[in-house]
Amino acid sequence: MTEFRPKPERTASFSPLYKQIKDLLLQSLEAGDYKPGESIPSEQELANRYQVSQGTVRKAIDELSAENVLIRRQGKGTFVATHHEAEVRYRFLRLFADNSDDSKRAQSHFLSCEEQEPSAEHKRVFELNRDEKVICIKRVMNLLDHPTIYEEIYLPANTYKGMSLALLVDNRDPLYGLFESKFGVQLIRCDEKLKAVGAPADVATLLQVSEDTPLLSIERVSYTFGDKPMEIRTGLYSTEHHHYRNSLY
Repeated sequence: MTEFRPKPERTASFSPLYKQIKDLLLQSLEAGDYKPGESIPSEQELANRYQVSQGTVRKAIDELSAENVLIRRQGKGTFVATHHEAEVRYRFLRLFADNSDDSKRAQSHFLSCEEQEPSAEHKRVFELNRDEKVICIKRVMNLLDHPTIYEEIYLPANTYKGMSLALLVDNRDPLYGLFESKFGVQLIRCDEKLKAVGAPADVATLLQVSEDTPLLSIERVSYTFGDKPMEIRTGLYSTEHHHYRNSLY
């Protein structure tokens, strides 16, 4: 790997030194130098490589750990996060049970997986060419053994070649874990929009609620390294026994 000597910070227009190291680590992850689940070099090794202090490297790793891109393991080192691990598996699912500690025990029931023509929004977000398609996955997620979430998930078909309903039904890994292991797509962050809607008749049947029951609608765009969008997801959430919770800093 080519060594890089960050330029010293001289004015407010320069990125702080630890941010430069963070960006370099992200570039290495995007290039596949370190795979999900693998360890990265020690802080001292990285400090020597980038010719900065160990404290600067630590601050960069701290920030990536807070963002769940990296995971520290006491006495073992720092590892690339993977959606196969329990602490990362449901990091984008912000729905919690009102009266249970087991709030994220989820089961997926896949309804369909079909290739289709993209909408104008899909073309814009995924930057698709004229003939490129999207894959639409529909599923219901049970939380605490009750149907709670209906989702429509859209993926750029050229990236997820081989995606099928049979693959989804047979898969025993979390969906984002499947994206990692089968398609080489690691999703590291998302943007969400929330609003209240009434349950459409078909979704009401799936979620076992009355038509027009208030549901929480969450529209999500999920990104891999380099802020490249790799998933568009629309979810309708029943909040009869659950609530949405997030921590803001």
